[in-house]
Formats: sequence, structure tokens, C-alpha cells
Amino acid sequence: QLQASGGGLVQAGGSLRLSCAASGRTLSNHHMGWFRQAPGKEREFVAGISWSLGGTYYGDSVKGRFTISRNNARTTVYLQMNSLQPEDTAVYYCAAKSPGASLRSGGDYWGKGTLVTVSS
Repeated sequence: QLQASGGGLVQAGGSLRLSCAASGRTLSNHHMGWFRQAPGKEREFVAGISWSLGGTYYGDSVKGRFTISRNNARTTVYLQMNSLQPEDTAVYYCAAKSPGASLRSGGDYWGKGTLVTVSS
């Protein structure tokens, strides 16, 4: 089970940090990451972190502004979001993917989303 938290309302240019905690299942050997879906738009890959070496990768729209990280136990993943813009407004979902497949295509496990609203 994945539990996301940390969403809220922020002004443009502000920051938020999302957290995703894994429980009830061993996901420490899974790729972890974040997706988002804005109203009327398709789901978009945001960021991922590989389970083994912790390499990170990002969607083009958030590169240089967002940073994904995890705790040492690999049970919690964070998304630090800086320089937020109104177009970042969306429901953000954390996801886990089995090794050997790309997280960019979608997760095997999903958490409930957390809403991020950026006002102009």
C-alpha cells in the first residue's frame, strides 16, 4: 500500500514536498516515482528513482525544479517541488514498479492521489 501526502495550496513560485510511504508490502526492491493528472489531461510521468542504485529521472516539464529522493530503508519517497507554476496544478500519485520494467509506462502499484493547487 502506498500513501501519499503533502499536497496543498501554494502560490506560484512557492514550494511543496510530497511524501509517499509504502506499507504492508515489501516495495523496497521496486522502482518508485510520481505521476500527475491535471483536470481534462492525461496522466503524466513526473519523476522516478530506481530501486537499486537510486538513480533519478524526470519528465521534461519538471526538470530542474523537482527533486525525487528516498529514505535509506527505501520505504518512503519524497518529491521536492520548487518554483511551482499554475500548470503544475494536478493530482499527484505515487507509484511502484517491479524491477525490469520502466516506471515511465506506469506503476504496478498506485497510491491515492494528493492534490496540488498552484495559484497565480
